[in-house]
Amino acid sequence: MRKLEEVLEDWEAVIGLEIHAELTTLDTKMFCGCKLEFGAEPNTHTCPVCLGLPGALPVPNKAAIESIVLAGLATNCDIEKHSMFYRKTYMYPDMSKNYQTTQGPVAFCMRGHLDLEVDGAAAKERIDVANLAAGESRGNVTRIEDGYTAHVGITRIHMEEDAGKMVHIGGGEGRIAGATHSLVDYNRAGTPLTELVTEPDLRTPEEARLFMQKLRQIYLSLGISDCSMEEGSMRCDGNVSLRRRGDTKLGVKTELKNMNSFKNLHDGLAYEICRQAEVLEEGGQIFQETRHWDPSAKRTIVMRVKETADDYRLFPDPDLAPYDLTDEWIDNVRAKLPELPDQKAARFSSAFSLSAYDARHLIEHRATANFFEACMELAGDDAAKLAKPVANLVINDVTAYLNAHEGVELDETPLTPARALALVKLTTEDVISSKQAKEVFAAVLDEDKDPAAIVEERGMKQVSDTGAIEAVIDAVLAANPDKVAQYQGGKTGLIGFFVGQVMKEMRGQGNPKVINELLAKKLG
Repeated sequence: MRKLEEVLEDWEAVIGLEIHAELTTLDTKMFCGCKLEFGAEPNTHTCPVCLGLPGALPVPNKAAIESIVLAGLATNCDIEKHSMFYRKTYMYPDMSKNYQTTQGPVAFCMRGHLDLEVDGAAAKERIDVANLAAGESRGNVTRIEDGYTAHVGITRIHMEEDAGKMVHIGGGEGRIAGATHSLVDYNRAGTPLTELVTEPDLRTPEEARLFMQKLRQIYLSLGISDCSMEEGSMRCDGNVSLRRRGDTKLGVKTELKNMNSFKNLHDGLAYEICRQAEVLEEGGQIFQETRHWDPSAKRTIVMRVKETADDYRLFPDPDLAPYDLTDEWIDNVRAKLPELPDQKAARFSSAFSLSAYDARHLIEHRATANFFEACMELAGDDAAKLAKPVANLVINDVTAYLNAHEGVELDETPLTPARALALVKLTTEDVISSKQAKEVFAAVLDEDKDPAAIVEERGMKQVSDTGAIEAVIDAVLAANPDKVAQYQGGKTGLIGFFVGQVMKEMRGQGNPKVINELLAKKLG
């Protein structure tokens, strides 16, 4: 099978996403008063309504509708004033009433969009923008200096109820294949669930991954969901088809079901693109089907032939009246919108003169964005001067630490904004080198001490006294006359050798900047 970058030279992938997010920050289910609680004892949060027992009548959760309207406003959707719920035939054991209550062709939120900024390695998957000049557009993309922006349409965000949870016993990896029997937990059945459906505007696995990451940031900032992909409160289905570059007719699509991590979404789509290309290039046929991504085997597996809309036999739910939202009610919800991630990134860029890249990566996680902002508040009048080094610390060191210690929250670590700011000041004021700063950063987290105390205990203060440094440089040059001659003969790369020798003599405490300046003068 060819690699993705080779396939995308000849084929264009057309990708659309369906992203489900449970409204986990609510107290109760969508149509009944049962408590929402992840990890509770099986079947302890159920009632006649969510089990669909005869005579039970649903009552809509007003807070859930407010949450989905917030989501729509935050993703540039039109809010439909008139909509209704339908019954979708659902003949699986994880929904005991044999139908799912969902919205039909008109949802609460319609016709939205998000703009993605794709740069660095992520931009390389999209080969058709390489020949565009900065500011030039083609289709839904516009070239920027180090990548491009992609305008991604949102068809709708609709409200529905989640199904229960199936637990398969006796099979491999907890899947139904090979299982001897299955158990059903109905605690999740009836949980308020939003589904966002994109237009088929995505063209690469990286774009799909970035779209889902951005949506997760928005939902977290709104406070409507914990968006835990590990616990299943946010999951994604990816639809993908291929067509020859230059063609406009859509190919036959397959659906990858329940991608539960950003990596799985990217890798599953990448594999499916390569698989479809191989089938088509060998003269085969792509079938419309639902497939499962197996991350351990790194391949997709057929689950079932894709149902059509007719199979669901949608019809208006006779137990739920249509909705008529007023302008006043929508405006009241709009007033509750917080600062959204893109707005925060723009403010960081404007207030602290940060690059768009730095600002965007700072707001990838609420914890890092809040941490950076706390540092800037402590910095006071020095905020503009210290913003870049603090941003570097957060984006590189703090993020790397959190990635390596999964499950650890930033506010649970010994690294406080005050300590981070103190560490940055030690570096910018040349008290310690950038290399030493990494050692101090690790020590703060391991020993729960202030940076200044660690520097003092370990005798790490840099020597910046030019007289002391010059004496060491003279000794090093005198001991290496052959290297001096080679340098002056044109081998200027030897400057690194001299710096290393001086630092060695000074036990790593010499100021590298001063050493370089003095060496350049003496060797010049």
